[in-house]
Amino acid sequence: MNATEYYREPIQKVLNELEVTQQGLTEFEVQTRRKQFGYNELKEGKRKSAVQIFLEQFTDFLVIILMIAAIISVFLGEVQSSIVILVVVILNAVLGTVQQIKAEKSLDSLKDMAAPIARVLRDGQVAEIPSKEVVVGDIVILDAGDYVCADGRIIESYSLQINESSLTGESLPIEKMANVINEEDVALGDKKNMVFSGCFVTNGRGKAIVTSIGMKTEIGKI
Repeated sequence: MNATEYYREPIQKVLNELEVTQQGLTEFEVQTRRKQFGYNELKEGKRKSAVQIFLEQFTDFLVIILMIAAIISVFLGEVQSSIVILVVVILNAVLGTVQQIKAEKSLDSLKDMAAPIARVLRDGQVAEIPSKEVVVGDIVILDAGDYVCADGRIIESYSLQINESSLTGESLPIEKMANVINEEDVALGDKKNMVFSGCFVTNGRGKAIVTSIGMKTEIGKI
C-alpha cells in the first residue's frame, strides 16, 4: 500500500499492513525498522550560491531568445533597443534570484517546525523520544500544542484539530477524524484522517500510526 493512500483503509487493516498492534512496537521491532527506513529527519542537499542562482536565470529559453535579439539589434544599429532588452533581461534575472532565495528561506522555516520530542507507545507504555527516532509503525500521541513529528493515519481522535497552513495554505484548523475516506485522489487538505509532519495541533487529542518519516513525508517532498 502506498503511504499516501492509507486514508482509504480501515484502522485495523493499516495496523495489519504495518505489522503493529495498538500497544505499539517492541524495541526489537523499532531497531529492525530503523535499519530498514533510517532516521526520521530531513536531509538538505547542497545549496547554490546567490551568484549561481543568478546565472541560472540566463539559461531559460525565452531569456536566451531575448539576448540573441539584443545582439542582432546591435548589429542592425539599434543600440537603444538592445539596451532596453538587456535591462529587461537583467531585471528579470534579479527578480528570479530574489524569489528563489526567499522560497528557500521559507522552506527552511517550514522544516524548522519539526517536533524535537515525540510521545509514542512502545510495548504498551508511553515513551518520550527524540522525534528523529520515530519509525514507521510507531503510534504517536498528539495533544494540543504539539507539532506533528511524522505523517500518519489517525486511529483515535477526540476533538482533534490541526493547523496545516504550512502545507496547504489553509489558515483555519482542520477537524480531524479516524473514519475511512472512501474516495480516490483526495487533496492533501481533505485527508481528514491523516496527520502530516510539521503541522500544529491546535485543539483536542488523538493517536496516529506513523506511515511515513523523513524525506518520505509530505514536507520532505517539497
